[in-house]
Amino acid sequence: MSEYKGIKGFTIQSLSADPADPNIGQVWYNSSSGSLKLTSATTSGTWATGGNLATTRYAPAGAGTQTAGLGFGGQAPGGATGATEEYNGATWTTSPGSLNTARQALAGTGTQTAALGFGGYPAVGATEEYNGSSWTNSNSLNTGRENLAGCGTQTAGLAFGGENPGVFSATEEYDGNSWATSPGSLNTARRSLGGAGTQTAGLAFAGATPSLTAATEEYNGTSWTSVNSMNTARSSLAGAGIQTAALGFGGQTPTYTGATEEYNGTSWTSSPASMSTARVALGGAGTQSAALGFGGISTIVEVATEEWTGPGAAVTKTITVS
Repeated sequence: MSEYKGIKGFTIQSLSADPADPNIGQVWYNSSSGSLKLTSATTSGTWATGGNLATTRYAPAGAGTQTAGLGFGGQAPGGATGATEEYNGATWTTSPGSLNTARQALAGTGTQTAALGFGGYPAVGATEEYNGSSWTNSNSLNTGRENLAGCGTQTAGLAFGGENPGVFSATEEYDGNSWATSPGSLNTARRSLGGAGTQTAGLAFAGATPSLTAATEEYNGTSWTSVNSMNTARSSLAGAGIQTAALGFGGQTPTYTGATEEYNGTSWTSSPASMSTARVALGGAGTQSAALGFGGISTIVEVATEEWTGPGAAVTKTITVS
C-alpha cells in the first residue's frame, strides 16, 4: 500500500488544535481529539442559523458584510422602528443610534461604519447617514418612495424602483450630499425588488410591476440594460453581492419562499439550498459567497438570522477510516 509521504512527498502534521486558516487539500492529525482531518471546498452553498435580532421586525434595510453587518428600520410589532443593530458574525448588538425617522420598506447600502438609509414609509424621501454610532439627516430623494432598492456606498449610492403609490422606474445617484436623477430609468418599473452592486455597476432583479416579475437589469452609470431573468419570479426578496456575482433570496412567489439564486454576470442559477425559514420582506447584506438574511415575515414576524456560505468555501472535515 502506498504511504501518504510517498504520494505527497511529506508527512502528515500532528497538531494539538486545528489550524486557524488551513489551505484547501491540507491534511493533519489532531492529537487532542485523536482524529485525522482535512480541508475541502464546498460543492454547493448552504444556509446556517445565525444570532437572532434584538428587535423583531420586517421590511428592514441592511448594509455591510456577514461578519460586520448592519440592520436598521423596519416594521416592529408596535409600529415603524428606527432601531439599528450591528452584527459581528454571531450576535446582534443594539446601537445607541437609531434612525432619526422611524420607517419601514426603506433601502440601505454601505458598510457597518459608513451606511446610507433612504426612502421608506412614511418618510418616503428621507435620507440618513450612519457613522458607526449615530445617524445624521442628509438631503432627501428627488422622488420619494417606499419598497425601493439600492446599492453602492455612503458616498456613491444608487436608488431605483419603488412606489408612492404608483410603481416607479426612476433612478437616482447619491454623491455623499445630495441625490441627482439619472437620465436612465429602469426598463421595467417595479417595487419590492432586489438590488446589488455599485453606483456604476448596479443590478436590479425581480419585484412586482404590480405582477410578479423575474426581470433583471444591469446599470452602467448611465443606463439600464435588460439581461437574463431570474428562474423564479418573486417580490419582497433580499439581495447581496456585486453585478457580476450577486445573490437573490427569499421573497414571495406568490407563496413565501427561501429559494436562493446566484448571478454570475450573465445568468441566474438556482441553488439546491433554500433558507431554513421561507420569508418575505427580509433584510439582506454581504456578498455572493458570504451573505446575511434577517427579519421578515414567515408565519410570524421574524427575529431569525441566517448566514449563507457559497460554493467553494473551505470547510474542515474529519476523515473516518474503517
